[in-house]
Amino acid sequence: MSIRRTTTARRMMAAVAMTATITFALTGCGEDSGGEAQGGGSSAPSTPATPSAEGKGKQQEDTAAGENVDPNAKLAEVRGEGGLKLVVQQVTRDAGGFVTVQAEITNGGDGTRNTASWGGQERSVVAKNPNSVAGATLVDKVGKKRYYVLRDTDARCLCTTAIAPLSPGESAPIFMQFPAPPETTTEVDFSLPTFATASLKISG
Repeated sequence: MSIRRTTTARRMMAAVAMTATITFALTGCGEDSGGEAQGGGSSAPSTPATPSAEGKGKQQEDTAAGENVDPNAKLAEVRGEGGLKLVVQQVTRDAGGFVTVQAEITNGGDGTRNTASWGGQERSVVAKNPNSVAGATLVDKVGKKRYYVLRDTDARCLCTTAIAPLSPGESAPIFMQFPAPPETTTEVDFSLPTFATASLKISG
């Protein structure tokens, strides 16, 4: 089942992504106490700088970041609650200074699974991005930094939103965009609430 509404929002938000990348790299990706990076979110990331006039005030829609993703690719597979399965198909470093994660979630259980918990626990983000994957994080264990999904000053994320509850056997393609770690970082830990953590290699 495809719930992605293909738009050109990714291109429209390029300036936002670059601005937010800088802000998150400096203030939103905190170093964890004890000198060890954790997969879950600990403190809320700082709000990115003001977006461009083109994107300000407009309702952000889901984008199809990476329309040419191979649905059969499998970089990692992790299990979630209630028979859910998340398969990561692509992790790419883009020229705009961010990393895009493409994946698919399948309900392998025997009951309908709600998707609300994947949005994380930041109230403003959850309110602006219902039933999204805005709660995902990347952790650079070497650099000891955690990266959050990019969002604009209105807390709208660069990720898949409005994911309908998954009936048994149904799947939902998802994507998330994060600030890019340093070029020297080629592997990160990916976490999405209710799923196990996966170690991913960045291409590009």
